[in-house]
Amino acid sequence: MHIVTSTKDLADVCQRLAQHDFVAVDTEFLRETTFWPKLCVIQLASVEEAVIVDPLADELDLGPFFDLMRDESVVKVFHAARQDIEIVYHLGGFIPHPVFDTQVAAMVCGFGDSISYDQLVHRITAERIDKSSRFTDWARRPLSDKQLDYALADVTHLREVYHFLKANLAEQGRSHWVGDEMEILTSESTYRSDPENAWKRLKLRVRKPVEFAVLQEVAAWREREAHERDVPRNRIIKDDAIYEVAAQQPTNTQALAALRTIPRGFERSRTAEDILAAVKRALAIPKDQLPEVPKGRSAPDGSAAAVDLLKVLLKLISEANGVASKVIATMEDLEKIAASDEADVAALKGWRRELFGEAALKLKRGEIALAFNGKRIVSVEQDEPIVAPKAEPSKRRRNRQKTEKAAAE
Repeated sequence: MHIVTSTKDLADVCQRLAQHDFVAVDTEFLRETTFWPKLCVIQLASVEEAVIVDPLADELDLGPFFDLMRDESVVKVFHAARQDIEIVYHLGGFIPHPVFDTQVAAMVCGFGDSISYDQLVHRITAERIDKSSRFTDWARRPLSDKQLDYALADVTHLREVYHFLKANLAEQGRSHWVGDEMEILTSESTYRSDPENAWKRLKLRVRKPVEFAVLQEVAAWREREAHERDVPRNRIIKDDAIYEVAAQQPTNTQALAALRTIPRGFERSRTAEDILAAVKRALAIPKDQLPEVPKGRSAPDGSAAAVDLLKVLLKLISEANGVASKVIATMEDLEKIAASDEADVAALKGWRRELFGEAALKLKRGEIALAFNGKRIVSVEQDEPIVAPKAEPSKRRRNRQKTEKAAAE
């Protein structure tokens, strides 16, 4: 088994790999005690060879690996690529391109929502992958033979999976469907961490603008602090503490120490001073300039039933076409379509509109109906749009019921 531990060796390997149309890529990392994932192992494979790169080796510079990831002539094949790409973006400052994610491709090819790698390998190759080494300590050296076998299997099988899915997509004319998803996966905005938007990671347990302002300030401070110290966010301050700080708005150490979510003695730390400063910044915002508390998604009156019907239609179409429903439309898409025919959602654009969006709009307009055919639900074209009877005003309905009752007596 070839383990690359020097820059020269890595340069030679990457030069060979760059001669091929694609390279299978995987990484092993740890992030339990850090903000950014700590890269421990890189696995690379072409159709001719497979190697393991040790990024923790003293004599190794990852420059040649980054050059390979930048090479536009080589497709980088990952499974569930987001965290692998995040690592490259953090360490190298760029997004690999072009990219092919076999998990996304599998969903388009009918393998269900977010299928795991070992399940996908088994269904395509009938091989079983031993996952017992998945959560081992990848930073410890030397790596065991079992760890190395597991790591290498991740990319050797990935070659076969890629060939199968690529051929399947081409046969069904769906290659461009995956291309649309890859644009999102390779967008910098997907990986850029903006402290000013850190509050979006939290549940909005605030009702007043001033509470929301405090929440934003403290969340942004925590995000910057976690970046700089390279520790998980909750090592700085837990989410529950941010919620309580936003509600109570302490401006001195005594008030901070009185909070239930703040550990004893915490108020004497530099971190406590930073939190109090963040609270004071929020409280200094003029009342007419306080941020508006975002409103939760609320479905328009009567749209709940429409969403339920759209969910049934989505399931019907996804099963009929062998495409995971998650790829076609999200619950938010369905809610927006139920509210407006002009909703700005992916489900009403491109191939998704052809596959599902148009049918969804027809269902809303009563131009198609859902019906049972034996034990199966099917969609049925309507000659005339279905028009729901208008509900009578409640007062008029009660009067009519009284009249009918009196007549019956």
